[in-house]
Amino acid sequence: MTTTSDFHHVYLPAEKPGRPTLLLLHGTGADEHDLIALGRALAPGAALLSPRGKVREHGANRWFRRLREGVFDVDDVVARSGELAGFVSAAVGEYGIEPQDLIAVGFSNGANIGAATLLLHPEVLAGAALFAVAAPLQDREPEEADLSGKPVFLSTGRVDPITPIDQAQLLDRQLRERGADVTLHEHSGGHELPPPVLAAAHGWLVGSGPTGSPAHRPGPGSAAGAEGGTG
Repeated sequence: MTTTSDFHHVYLPAEKPGRPTLLLLHGTGADEHDLIALGRALAPGAALLSPRGKVREHGANRWFRRLREGVFDVDDVVARSGELAGFVSAAVGEYGIEPQDLIAVGFSNGANIGAATLLLHPEVLAGAALFAVAAPLQDREPEEADLSGKPVFLSTGRVDPITPIDQAQLLDRQLRERGADVTLHEHSGGHELPPPVLAAAHGWLVGSGPTGSPAHRPGPGSAAGAEGGTG
């Protein structure tokens, strides 16, 4: 049974009642501190739950193994998403998190494990905002799941050399077929989180995200750091 002690993590309580909790999932080579600023920009005052991926690739933190650049070890994706779901369930109990307010926010490799968790363990997440994301199971079609009404924001760059746009489009289809309410935001850049995408995600979270509650303050004016590389 997974416990919160199984993952290095940071938990920062909400600054005010009624704020959501963001599950922050870093990219390759980053850690549990990397997306704190992004979380604060997306949802000021929200609670932040930020674990560290447990896989190491040449010294870099990751969420799951890959066979080579762009080719995931899909069996490991499935297993690691189960571990993450167990951690989230344990954190809900330990920190008193409301499951209906828990939103995954991930970049690159973190976005991919967030997508896998949403597809394979939809009961632990209320929604997700996933940047520079790919279809985590690649050519393997996910099993049927009920994602009815779960809001999901996806972003992808048209010239992303790491995560081809068709991978985000495949994930978009898989989520929609399972009932998710998906917003797919395509931008002209590469493997990045440019300021207009951050602003769009903030607006999505305010207007149609799981709670709508974070938006009592002005939106962000510039991108927060989202480091970490390949998916």
